[in-house]
Amino acid sequence: MHLRRNFSSSRLVRLLSEAASVDVDASRQDVAEKLGLWLGTLDTLQLHAAHQSIKAFAEETPSGARATAHHPLEEDVQRVRSAMVQAITANGSTKAIEADAGYAPFRQRYLEQQRHIESKIASLRSHVRQVLSRASPRLKQLAYLDTVMDQVIGAREQRLMSTVPVLLEKRFEQLRRAQADGWQGTFCQEWQEVLLAEMNVRLQPVVGLMEAFSNEVTKSP
Repeated sequence: MHLRRNFSSSRLVRLLSEAASVDVDASRQDVAEKLGLWLGTLDTLQLHAAHQSIKAFAEETPSGARATAHHPLEEDVQRVRSAMVQAITANGSTKAIEADAGYAPFRQRYLEQQRHIESKIASLRSHVRQVLSRASPRLKQLAYLDTVMDQVIGAREQRLMSTVPVLLEKRFEQLRRAQADGWQGTFCQEWQEVLLAEMNVRLQPVVGLMEAFSNEVTKSP
């Protein structure tokens, strides 16, 4: 299974820009520059303190390293992801909403799905960190750093994701005004695609941790 192929933040941006007719300029900034725009002085100090703290992990030998090396982490991630996809494509379906109901039911369904995704990924991310922390000193460092990054950036991510239903409403109104044949079905499909793309973006840190674990296990004798 190669999960990385399915995870691309650009897909969410592309879908939203197309749906809401928003022009998205390609930034020439690198990752470090973009991250710097998100971080304040306190965030920078917190990350610096975390960097100093993880040095202490280098001399540790996790007690469960041997057993953890055989943990089916990739299967765990895929199981949770598949369950979320099923919830979005089945239980989260919007096709039953009546055409004259307006956008409100779609917004409510989207917010419900967002909360479900947040809860599932938070639990999965915590589980993955625990597995990494028992695997090796280097992976324990990574798990700790991921915890700090989540604390520093998590709130900003939530604010950004809260704008997704707003952008989808613009697309809903655009299609409703056009009144083309099957416009509601078109919107339902786009609604689902955007939600799946958001799920994939939120899963990226987990996938990164999982791949780091897989690489470490592969290199282990």
